Amino acid sequence: MPKKPLVHHDTYTEEYLEGVVSVLFQLSRPDIEKTVKLLVELKKRKGRLFLLGVGGSAANCSHAVNDFRKICGIEAYTPIDNVSELTARTNDEGWDTVFVKWLAGSHLTKKDAVMVFSVGGGNLKKNISANIVKALEYAKDAGSTILGIISRDGGHTKKVADACVLIPVINSNTITPYAETFQAVVWHLLVFHPLLRDIEPY
Repeated sequence: MPKKPLVHHDTYTEEYLEGVVSVLFQLSRPDIEKTVKLLVELKKRKGRLFLLGVGGSAANCSHAVNDFRKICGIEAYTPIDNVSELTARTNDEGWDTVFVKWLAGSHLTKKDAVMVFSVGGGNLKKNISANIVKALEYAKDAGSTILGIISRDGGHTKKVADACVLIPVINSNTITPYAETFQAVVWHLLVFHPLLRDIEPY
């Protein structure tokens, strides 16, 4: 006989959506505003914004690059948008250095900023998103601004970031979907913020 589901479908839907509301009200407004401030400064000095992420967060990076460029007029890029280079570097140099090599090839400077979208923020000891950790160390050495929208305990990103929006953990079963969902909520807030947007809201 098939096993009964641990949670009834209707109950799961209710709990999931209640969790979304709970995350929303626990987001740190000061951390979001600090991120806005640093992006305003980046825009004023005509620095570039580089977005890094893996998995679903990588897809979010690609979408966010469009928004920062089109809506805010910030020069933005992500290695995810160049599959040929990404896979060539992975094949020839290794996945753990793919982002740092790309940042080096982009001539990252202290005028620029690196923004990480990640569920856990990276942990070198556990070999989790080592490519993000190494890229952030490179960015730190370059004097670049470091930003993050992440979950769990924030990992390496939270440790080194100048501003970091932490997506709170409501339930261990929904860490990833909430993290990736609220990356989108927060970056859309950022790009349409009156201090950052260049176009009329729509």
